[in-house]
Amino acid sequence: MNSYQYTAKDRKGQTINGIIQAASEAEVADILHRKELVVVAVEITKDTAVKPKAGDKKIKLDDLVVFSRQLATMIDAGIPLVNALGILGEQIESEGFRIIINEVRQDIEAGMSFCDALTKHPAVFSELFVNMTKAGEASGMLNEILDRLATFMEKQAALNRKVISSLVYPAVVISMAIIITAVLLLKVVPTFKGIFDSLGGTLPLPTQALIFVSDLLRKYFLYSLVSLGVAIYLFRNYLKTKKGRYLFDQQALKLPVFGPLLRKLTVAKFSRTFSTLVKSGVSVLSALEIVSKTAGNKVVEEAIINCSKSVRNGEPISKPLAKSGVFPPMVTRMINVGEQTGQLEKMLSKIADFYDDQVDAATSALTSMIEPLVIAFLGIVVGGIVISLFLPIFKISELMSH
Repeated sequence: MNSYQYTAKDRKGQTINGIIQAASEAEVADILHRKELVVVAVEITKDTAVKPKAGDKKIKLDDLVVFSRQLATMIDAGIPLVNALGILGEQIESEGFRIIINEVRQDIEAGMSFCDALTKHPAVFSELFVNMTKAGEASGMLNEILDRLATFMEKQAALNRKVISSLVYPAVVISMAIIITAVLLLKVVPTFKGIFDSLGGTLPLPTQALIFVSDLLRKYFLYSLVSLGVAIYLFRNYLKTKKGRYLFDQQALKLPVFGPLLRKLTVAKFSRTFSTLVKSGVSVLSALEIVSKTAGNKVVEEAIINCSKSVRNGEPISKPLAKSGVFPPMVTRMINVGEQTGQLEKMLSKIADFYDDQVDAATSALTSMIEPLVIAFLGIVVGGIVISLFLPIFKISELMSH
């Protein structure tokens, strides 16, 4: 959420200047229109934008879920917001989070609204969280909105855990395979090389190749590590550029196996977030802007930003999304039906549920496919090294038997 400097005119034609904190220029225009003002100019003021405090640390998602759920329960029970925050501030285990909640409570006691108090801690409370609580305050449904937020974050966390857990096993096995291979090449092969040199004779071609690779790796091991470190550093810096990140995300969506999984994850996240925002009373334009920032993929983010521009010009949401080519036809058609029937949030929720199941099935299939590939890799690489080492010994045994 940023600060915007605006110039507007009232009914008498007098010029009014001021600063408003909002998620976008469109939201500023909406606020001014509700005040019956004619917007002349709106400009972001970067130096007055809300920035993370130095003391703000990343809070665990589980802590945020529990906080939202408990606060919703207390408000639903009729406990005033300030008192509820005071109670939660005493029982939260995380010291950093407890300090932040107490600061929020103090700001509210000083006359600040709940959502404005949350905006002072952007490292903890996302734009999604702030905008939904703002809609909850305006509609008098803060308890329902907080409960909905908790449910949304739980589903997002569950989806992330499914993907991570499916990739942990292959990552561990591949890492172990690399370590075992490195130890064999750097420690075991040189020992056998000394034995082979003392015996003399011509070594089999696979053994010669293995010893060559071992010598090469030992000779240039440090150079290889430094080169790898430099390459990773340059690659990470390249990803920080707008063009680099866009190209990387574009290629990631085209990967043979992981591309479809990433696309399904992105669609599930987009649908769930958009549905939750619209259902909570956030305007479509503001919701699209928030969703674009939480997309996690620059290609998808650009598609949503272009969609937002088209919607501002009067087009339906489904049309620019279909043009982007990022979203599957089923998604855009269901969104189109949702717009026509006035049940957009319901359709988005159904899309999210469907793609959650798709991600679950895809991750299970991915794990089932990776396991035999990893085992085959281990068998070929480690087995090949062992066989290459023992070929000369087999040859010597054969000669001795004759």
